[in-house]
Amino acid sequence: MLRSVVLFFSVLGACCGSSFPSNINIGGLFPADSHEYEAFRFALSHQQDVPKLVPQVDMVKSGNSFSMTYAFCSQFAKGVYAIIGVYDRRTVNMLMSFCGALHVCFVTPSFPVAAANQFVIQLRPHLQGALLSIIEFYRWTRFTYLYSSDSGLTVLQRVLDCAAERGWQVVSVNVESISEASFSKLYQDLEARKEGHIIIDCETDRLASVLKKIVELRKNVKNFHYILANPGFLDMDLQEFKKGGANVTGFQLVNGEEPSVSHTLQQWLQFETKDAKAPRKALKYTGALTYDGVKVMATAFQNLRRQRIDISRRGNAGECLANPPAPWGQGIDIQRALQQVRIDGLTGHIQFDEKGRRINYTLGVMELRAAGPKKVGYWNENEKFIPTSFPPGTNETNGLQNRSYIVTTILESPYVMLKKNHEQLQGNDKYEGYIVELAAEIAKHVGYRYHLHIVSDGKYGAKDPDTKQWNGMVGELVYGKADVAVAPLTITLVREEVIDFSKPFMSLGISIMIKKPTKSKPGVFSFLDPLAYEIWMCIVFAYIGVSVVLFLVSRFSPYEWHADDNEEGAGSKDGQPPGHAPAAPQATPTQEQSNEFGIFNSLWFSLGAFMQQGCDISPRSLSGRIVGGVWWFFTLIIISSYTANLAAFLTVERMVSPIESAEDLAKQTEIAYGTLDAGSTKEFFRRSKIAVFEKMWSYMKSADPSVFVKTTAEGVVRVRKSKGKYAYLLESTMNEYIEQRKPCDTMKVGGNLDSKGYGIATPKGSILRSHVNLAVLKLNEQGLLDKLKNKWWYDKGECGSGGGDSKDKTSALSLSNVAGVFYILIGGLGLAMLVALVEFCYKSRAESQRMKHSIDAALRCSGLGALGGASGVGGGADGENGRLLAPGGENGRLLAPDFPKAVQSCMSHSAGLSLGAAGM
Repeated sequence: MLRSVVLFFSVLGACCGSSFPSNINIGGLFPADSHEYEAFRFALSHQQDVPKLVPQVDMVKSGNSFSMTYAFCSQFAKGVYAIIGVYDRRTVNMLMSFCGALHVCFVTPSFPVAAANQFVIQLRPHLQGALLSIIEFYRWTRFTYLYSSDSGLTVLQRVLDCAAERGWQVVSVNVESISEASFSKLYQDLEARKEGHIIIDCETDRLASVLKKIVELRKNVKNFHYILANPGFLDMDLQEFKKGGANVTGFQLVNGEEPSVSHTLQQWLQFETKDAKAPRKALKYTGALTYDGVKVMATAFQNLRRQRIDISRRGNAGECLANPPAPWGQGIDIQRALQQVRIDGLTGHIQFDEKGRRINYTLGVMELRAAGPKKVGYWNENEKFIPTSFPPGTNETNGLQNRSYIVTTILESPYVMLKKNHEQLQGNDKYEGYIVELAAEIAKHVGYRYHLHIVSDGKYGAKDPDTKQWNGMVGELVYGKADVAVAPLTITLVREEVIDFSKPFMSLGISIMIKKPTKSKPGVFSFLDPLAYEIWMCIVFAYIGVSVVLFLVSRFSPYEWHADDNEEGAGSKDGQPPGHAPAAPQATPTQEQSNEFGIFNSLWFSLGAFMQQGCDISPRSLSGRIVGGVWWFFTLIIISSYTANLAAFLTVERMVSPIESAEDLAKQTEIAYGTLDAGSTKEFFRRSKIAVFEKMWSYMKSADPSVFVKTTAEGVVRVRKSKGKYAYLLESTMNEYIEQRKPCDTMKVGGNLDSKGYGIATPKGSILRSHVNLAVLKLNEQGLLDKLKNKWWYDKGECGSGGGDSKDKTSALSLSNVAGVFYILIGGLGLAMLVALVEFCYKSRAESQRMKHSIDAALRCSGLGALGGASGVGGGADGENGRLLAPGGENGRLLAPDFPKAVQSCMSHSAGLSLGAAGM
């Protein structure tokens, strides 16, 4: 009958549609007046979202299997969707069986069990991984393990397995079965063997009784070191251990330093306190787990509601003791929804695997100090144990020499690099580089032990504008995950507000890296390069101008003119017979004014002076000499300047860089440029008020694709593969280092855009700041910082002594360097031959024409002479010896080379003959 009713309602629900219920009934199984039950009520008061969680609570007796079975079946019959509650070692197996058979999800803050069940959601994380990491950190090889079976033997079994593998000597003692006398005897044996390393693995109530016994035996002294394998270190009263000075280490699941967690804890203290007779005690870790359990359930049902998955339970759910069991069909959907929850609660990040076990959680590592409990590190599944303060087991009065610090840094060449055989090494020995040696020197001067820790996110440190949280190395210092940051960390204002910096150990600035351009081949006329094109043009115009001015002043100045004596006539006094006066004057001497500085001679004088070869003429006037003097001075300076630069330009190979400064970058758009994301360089451009940098930032933030890179290595690769179309802005020190690395194809251009320094960072108020600061100053005065830089930058360089950034490289002269000079020489010689040929042809033509006229004139002169001779013979003889003047005699010479004189001679001779004839 009952099954028929259930089937009827199921069919009816399917016909009516699948609407998600607005109220979700959840079961609760808690001991009466338990801390977990109060936390359950507190959590429900904070869950007001739809669907609303409606509790169906049954009080159970701890350790009573019958009571737990009855309560569970009652909850199942009421049709609850999931159950939250606690179990112990006597009821855990029964509950896991029911949940697996009936597909009912059970969310519990109780101790985790090894036999996982996917329907049991275990909020409490396992401790064996964190415990083993702490043991390895302290290098314990002999210790005593005190345990109880309240929480099972899972942790003990794991510890014993590791002890067998690593050769540890472990003495395990069950505190439930040991008497007080045996307990006292145990400590006597420990003191006799001088062994003080003890691990206590118990639930909170039993742990409190064990600690009480230890105090009664007065073993809460500094000779003993206790590790409490319990996630509620702050839930225990350790005042007597603090007074005795014992070293106590433990784990804390609830991080009260988080603002949201702290706020919830304050609300817990004020929860239902009006009618309370005593103030409410602090929320324990089991209560926090219960609170998170309610939050996980609420989140899961909200996700189901958004996904519109039908989980409605209509009517009676059936009997939990039916044989065979009838599992609930919607239980799988709820189980998947619970395991898929990803939230942050009071106990940190909450996430589950497919077996319902907690994963990706973080445990705080605590130590009892003279001032009270202090967080000294944390543990997670990825990084294992990371100490962030003084190691547990030491006292502050021991000084820095006995303390170990976590030093955060970043993998960045040449600062921190993995050795080639790093897989075979451990700890700090795996790394090498500038920062590795610097950290060792600082630790040596300050006197502390340290552990190098590579920052998990690979960032230097910047504040997220959305979450307002710091990332990178700065974030690890701010949130207590590291004690010192020894890295190329730039000192900036925003960082100085949250952490402290030492004096800078290296000065630098932002610089520009580009791909090295190809070297320009020397041109044919590379000998003209020492002087600019404009200067050569000015020299040409100056040469022409000086020549013209010299020509003009020579024409105007009377001192440049001089007379030349010339004879015009054919006869002379010597041509007359002695004793006879000449019959008539035959010629009169004339003076011609000449000037040597014609236009061509002026050009020749200027050219000779410019070539420093001189000339066969020189100015005579004062004005001409002034022109020559200033021209000589001009050529002296020009030639000296040209000669001084000629050697460098002919023997140096030059590279033409497309940009030389930030201004060049800002003015163009062909070459993209960017910086490292989440770094001080990006912050510099974002905050700069200089117009050029503002323009560059405007371009960078709007560029598509993005010009920002995640790592410096990525930026360098982008520069090398961009074929000169990408420039990377980075610190000058890194720029100089990369220039020294193969393939030597990058270069630094321009000067630094700013001036800043790298500093060693510590958290605000750290006692290490002053010690580290003094160590940096001492290393600087000793010259060790410069020595380290030379070692890792230049001594290990791969691009030669000139460096990869050598723009100018001296080499021997080749024919291509001076080919233009030979071309000019050959061209000049060819031009001279051509001009000589033209002159020869022109002169030959002129001479041939003149020779033709000379011969005709000579023939005419010869005819006249013959006629005159005949007349002389017929009319009488010469006055002396009656000798006749032969035709063509002294006054009748025919001078072929001097055609005008020959003509004149002929004319004079003819005239003489005519006169002689007339006289006769």
